[in-house]
Amino acid sequence: MNPDNIHYLNVFLGAGAIALQILSVITLFLLFFVYKKNSRNKFLDYVSKHFLVLSFLISFFASLFPLVYSEIIHFLPCVLCWWQRVFMFPSFFLFGIAFWTQDRKIVKYVAPLLSIGFLVSAYQNFFYYFGETTNTPCDASGVSCYQHLVSEFGGYISIPMLALTAFFALLTLLAVAHFYKKD
Repeated sequence: MNPDNIHYLNVFLGAGAIALQILSVITLFLLFFVYKKNSRNKFLDYVSKHFLVLSFLISFFASLFPLVYSEIIHFLPCVLCWWQRVFMFPSFFLFGIAFWTQDRKIVKYVAPLLSIGFLVSAYQNFFYYFGETTNTPCDASGVSCYQHLVSEFGGYISIPMLALTAFFALLTLLAVAHFYKKD
């Protein structure tokens, strides 16, 4: 791929990640601070009703684009990126099966997987944005995300931030599926 196409892909994914972050925060705010047990919320109704397809789509794209970066663009993943893939790729298949069978009990099976992936991603993002590259678990001596292969929107969007956004959005959808009870 030529550099212009890579830049446009990065901007597209970055804008999508920012939109997903905003929607996730709004969803959590509505779920935990606005929602009352006896009231209804149309937005939360929609998210709860369609959480299987939304989760499937997010996990699909969160599994597809790391493969695009590594196999087509040839940005090799670092050790922490590989660990995040270990926790994201199976969730795509689990959500796919749950979507196919309309099994809403997927929450209890996939939540631990996504939670561990989220923690690995949060750890990587902490060191990526706030740590020194000399002491990081994924240093620049080999394959490393700290080489800033993707840096859009003033450096806010990076490969680690894209992964963190996907885990955060999926955990938000699971929270709605678990805590939001329709009458």
